[in-house]
Amino acid sequence: MSIDRNRLESRLREEFGGTRGAARVVARQAADLADAGRYETDVGAELSVDVVIEELDDAPDGGPPERWNWWIGSLEIAFGGYEEFAVRRYRG
Repeated sequence: MSIDRNRLESRLREEFGGTRGAARVVARQAADLADAGRYETDVGAELSVDVVIEELDDAPDGGPPERWNWWIGSLEIAFGGYEEFAVRRYRG
């Protein structure tokens, strides 16, 4: 199941600030994660815009990419196989 990238990008900027490029790359990674179905298989719930925002809100600080990588790191520790969804670099 795909995630609404445009809606997620807007929500990321509203909630956590940062540049359009930073929000865009996180939204793209979230869409890839949703399309892969790994999160739904491991957690038993569909990945949605609201889920992403709630999870990133738990991160200690940072903009969307830093918060995303914090969450992806948690999923990597818990389940394995999430490293490929981390943000490695983006244009601000």
